[in-house]
Amino acid sequence: MDYAIRDIFEYIIALVNEFAKKFGLSDKQAYNYIRYHRGISFIEQNYGIIHTLDFNEAVESVVVYCRRTGGKL
Repeated sequence: MDYAIRDIFEYIIALVNEFAKKFGLSDKQAYNYIRYHRGISFIEQNYGIIHTLDFNEAVESVVVYCRRTGGKL
């Protein structure tokens, strides 16, 4: 299924914001961390599934993915 780029971007922004809140980071710090650990690509590639999850579950999915790629948060 094709999704609008705008929907994906808005979702990424919201998810980054929730990630930042969870770890006490600024939005920029959270975005940079997630991007560095290839989490943005993970979200884009799995948008069809991840956007149906509760935000807490979605954030946790990104946390787990980033840890698999060397993240320490």
